[in-house]
Amino acid sequence: MWVQIAIWVITTVIGMLLAPKPPKPAAPTPGNLDVPVAESGKPIPVLFGTRVIRQANVVWYGDVKTTEIRQSSGSGGKK
Repeated sequence: MWVQIAIWVITTVIGMLLAPKPPKPAAPTPGNLDVPVAESGKPIPVLFGTRVIRQANVVWYGDVKTTEIRQSSGSGGKK
């Protein structure tokens, strides 16, 4: 029984080490966003199956903004 558990652990570790790494997604930049639009009178597409809709007609799309990351210098508190 212990031999089977050891073989299972070894093959699991080898499988995880040899698995392909997924590519990192491109970070969205302020000029590189594919944001849906909300237009009056825009036709609504009828889809069958699984599809990707570009420029979908939506009312709200998250809080898209950039904020500066500020970090203290670590010089201690004020005296």
